[in-house]
Amino acid sequence: MTVKDSDNKNYMVVGSSPIKHDGSDKTTGKAFYGADITLPGIIYGKVLRSPHAHAIIESIDISKALAHPDVQAVATCDDLEIDPPTSQQVVLRKTESHNILATDKVLYKGHPIAAIAASNPHLAEELLELIEVKYTCLKEVMDVETSLQIGSPVLHDHWEQIDNNYSNNLAEVQHNVMGDLEKGFQSADCIVEREFRTKSVHQGYIEPQTSTAWWSPENRLTIWTSTQGHFTVANNVSRLLGISNSQVKVIPMEIGGGFGGKNPIYLEPVAAVLSKKSGRPVKMTMTRSEVFEATGPTSGSYLKIKIGANNEGRILAAKAFFALEAGAYSGAPLPGASAAVFASYNIENVEIKGLDVVVNKPKTAAYRAPGAPIVSFGVETVIDEIASKLNIDPIEFRLKNVATENTRRADGIMNLRIGAKEVMEAVKKHPHYVAPIAQSNGKISGRGIAMGFCRNNSGESCVVANVLSDGTVSLIEGSVDIGGSRTGVAQQFAEVLGLEISDVIPQVGDTDTIGFTSNSGGSGVAFKTGIAAYIAANDVKNQIIQRASKIWDVPESDVEYSKGVVKHKHDDQLKLNFKEISHLLPDTGGPIVGRANINPPGSGASYSANIIDIQIDVETGKIDISKCTAFQDVGTAVNPDTVEGQIQGGTVQGIGWALNEEYYMNQKGYMVNNGFLDYRMPTTLDMPYIDPVIIEVFNPSHPFGVRGVGEANIVPPLPAIANAINNALDIRLEALPMNPSAVLSAIKSKNDTL
Repeated sequence: MTVKDSDNKNYMVVGSSPIKHDGSDKTTGKAFYGADITLPGIIYGKVLRSPHAHAIIESIDISKALAHPDVQAVATCDDLEIDPPTSQQVVLRKTESHNILATDKVLYKGHPIAAIAASNPHLAEELLELIEVKYTCLKEVMDVETSLQIGSPVLHDHWEQIDNNYSNNLAEVQHNVMGDLEKGFQSADCIVEREFRTKSVHQGYIEPQTSTAWWSPENRLTIWTSTQGHFTVANNVSRLLGISNSQVKVIPMEIGGGFGGKNPIYLEPVAAVLSKKSGRPVKMTMTRSEVFEATGPTSGSYLKIKIGANNEGRILAAKAFFALEAGAYSGAPLPGASAAVFASYNIENVEIKGLDVVVNKPKTAAYRAPGAPIVSFGVETVIDEIASKLNIDPIEFRLKNVATENTRRADGIMNLRIGAKEVMEAVKKHPHYVAPIAQSNGKISGRGIAMGFCRNNSGESCVVANVLSDGTVSLIEGSVDIGGSRTGVAQQFAEVLGLEISDVIPQVGDTDTIGFTSNSGGSGVAFKTGIAAYIAANDVKNQIIQRASKIWDVPESDVEYSKGVVKHKHDDQLKLNFKEISHLLPDTGGPIVGRANINPPGSGASYSANIIDIQIDVETGKIDISKCTAFQDVGTAVNPDTVEGQIQGGTVQGIGWALNEEYYMNQKGYMVNNGFLDYRMPTTLDMPYIDPVIIEVFNPSHPFGVRGVGEANIVPPLPAIANAINNALDIRLEALPMNPSAVLSAIKSKNDTL
């Protein structure tokens, strides 16, 4: 189902759902992933990881490893350009070299210490025992609340205390105030204040991190890797190895999922060191337990939400405090959380305060709408409670306070054209919202709704289009394809020139063959690279007009191009379709190449919502999702099938976050459930059909009105399920995951108080 606004146009290619260009290769097993790379003389690397969550490294002895005939190379921190210790303000948002190979301390179980290369991965793993490391174990700190307490174990001794109320584990404070908060709460008739806690969860991509490096005798380093940003890999690897960026070529492979988790580098610089020392190509691949224990999950958190409204249902004031775990090094998603926390609502008096806090866990990485699901879990639960206390329908309460164009977000950003209202109205009008909730014998049913938000990103993007003599176009782009973006970008290119999508051949260029392009993340590719494709297509169009004017010996002003045909404005006999003029290019001046290298503003925020029905077994606490309708404003659905898949996939991940998933850590910092058997992600057997509703509110900053679609969908399931539980049981759960044990405990506590 698609809901359009009046500005959305009917296009030829944009808005259709052709078969994806990579679809056949991926479904038949022909696609080339990082693990498929093999080179003459290739050897394999394995990483020695810390068995302790917090310890001083007294010594690393590699002498036995170096003396062993089967050891091809050994890497330690001495082989990297390690950043000197700095205050937390300096290292924020920076690739942390100490996270690649530890120096003086280990800060989480699984922290890399050294690596060995050998003829096969099993032998390399066995040979790790030859490296002797002496530790002095320190007290661990495993959660954000404990870490903030004065007197807690300090992870980084050189960090300053930036707030006297908290320990030196506080890396950053983000504080925004708007309006008169005290006056707003004084005027409120209904005030609700609640505390919430969430656990770390993993992105759950199927393909583990894998990288192959070849440091050639010509002193050129080539890396084949699974990444969301090959230019970022090249930049960071060159810095860590102390070499010029021009010496590093990164080839992005097909990627088996990322969701933000494949933005950082882990294996690439280590494989490069081992290759340089051994003189041979080196492949490194993580095991599943390594992925869980040594790559970035999202933050665990503590948050406190306070909202006040008058009896008419107008929100007068809102306050949010959230402390997010960054893992071992700073970089929790404060900006995303601050943008999202009250983004769906127009609130004049608001305060938000976010803390970035280190703990003895792997350094966090982005995960679909970073920060937004965490804070929205709290806010949307409180919104639902206030609506209930005021006896106002929950969607009507939201509509009374909806954010619209020219209102200001709590993080200070002025809203441009947004679709929050249209999403809420679509929820209100949908048959699911008013339909009876399905009942099941022996179970209690409930329904919940919630809003979601993602601010979306842009960034640098480069596209080069080569018109071939047979009328096809080789479209080279710099954005890694992580969600079907190759086809979506190709559709935008084809739309401008009136081409069949099958005549556009998109491919992702390596760092030597395409201009700098920022990472594929923040739901930015369809926007930024789509605009680049649009500009490149218009460049091609203008060159075709110029070429036709020369062929016909007429002024350019007398020539026009429309729907795949270049023609004279006044002479119907002078016209050539795209294929015909392509055939003439070699003999009339040579090839036509369209180019674009841009960094466009205005990516446009995306809003989402869920209606979720659940059934609860009160004997076991198990929750089943019986019906789910997922709404999202996507601007313009370039490829509706892909858009629906994104909405469905993000919704399922949000459901998993809400009900099952967590890093189950003991107090020594060991992740107990470090495999897919025990880290419980939803499967098709757990899910009903996720019914996607596409809402199209045109984004004026994009020629086709596109907004990012990949992230806002993960946000609403968390609070929608919490609200459904309350609807069913009259119980407010304020911690994630809401697994059977938590539900059963809440039921028991309620019964004990009756």
